[in-house]
Amino acid sequence: MQKAALARYFVAASLARAADSGAAVGLVLLAVAQPDLSHPEAVGGILAAGLTAPHVLGPVVARRLDRARDSRRYLFVAFVLFGGALAGSAMLLGRVPLVLVLLATVVAGCCGPLLTGGMSSRVADLTGPDQRTRRRGEGLDLLSFSVASVAGPAGVAALAAVTDPRVALVSLGAAAIVAAFITLTLPPAVTDDGKSKDAEKVRAVLKLLVRHGPLRRVNYATMLTAMSNGGLAVIAVVLATHLTGRSSAGATLMAVLGVGSLVGALLVTAFPLRGEPDRLTTRYVALTGAATAICAFTPSYVVALVAFALIGLGNALFGAATFAARSEYAPPAARAQVFVTMASLKIAAASAGSALAGILSFLGPHGLPLAAATVVLLGALLTVIDRAR
Repeated sequence: MQKAALARYFVAASLARAADSGAAVGLVLLAVAQPDLSHPEAVGGILAAGLTAPHVLGPVVARRLDRARDSRRYLFVAFVLFGGALAGSAMLLGRVPLVLVLLATVVAGCCGPLLTGGMSSRVADLTGPDQRTRRRGEGLDLLSFSVASVAGPAGVAALAAVTDPRVALVSLGAAAIVAAFITLTLPPAVTDDGKSKDAEKVRAVLKLLVRHGPLRRVNYATMLTAMSNGGLAVIAVVLATHLTGRSSAGATLMAVLGVGSLVGALLVTAFPLRGEPDRLTTRYVALTGAATAICAFTPSYVVALVAFALIGLGNALFGAATFAARSEYAPPAARAQVFVTMASLKIAAASAGSALAGILSFLGPHGLPLAAATVVLLGALLTVIDRAR
């Protein structure tokens, strides 16, 4: 029963997250394909921002999930709304005023946090109290992110090439709706008793992330690592151009990063992590930082490929540790809020890292990865000092 439920969860989570990860790419492709749009690239960027900006509302949306009488139904509505709004934006673009299309993407974006952190908050209910089983479930959850991060953008690109971007986006919306119906088949959460529940207020959860030692350390380590990871695309291009003379070789480095992450997710699913999540976080942040530092001193493109694979592996192990920390340290009345709030802060940090890497690109193939590695290793060092205090 438990294995079957986890299998259904994996399918639902993968479909929903593939829709989420591919949506921004699809919107940009669709905008560029519209002959009547002026500045189509700018329009695509604005619509993509409409998907990501509402993540700042994640804690508010997650509080409703913590209070829900039946969390499955709440997720069902969110997934259907996401899929319908995404498909609607695809059908409307080029046919109605742009502001209406942007409104549809914002509606989808408001549901986005529930496709990621909100869904992850259900894993503890599906696996029960046994730690090894729960961590295997968290590894499976991490694997769904890895699969979706590849399948979403790749699926959109393939469908857009064979048909057109509009069909690709409608297909993503349909995937989210299919995920919604699968979510309804999952076992109810322990607290799904048909009654509205008390939940911590958003302000209280934010204070918890500051005052609770393990959650605080995991949170800022996650943000600093995400800031570094956000700049990896820029680092990959700068490094590849320096080592091979071809900027396109940076795409290969990013692909290898994804492979490393996928391998790591498979490993933690097959062999669940053991130990205290707080200390595991420090260990794998340090691993990720060390792998990033290799990029600053790499003598060849082959070594750079290995380094990016190690960064992906470290990120996967680190991700599993953070999932375990959220499950074990978050109070039941605020579990969804803790998951979603930390995920929202991570996304914000990654966005800042992308912008910062672009600004600091003048540091070159040695200075830029060294700066990124310093940020990550600083996160590991701070957790050690914080824990000692």
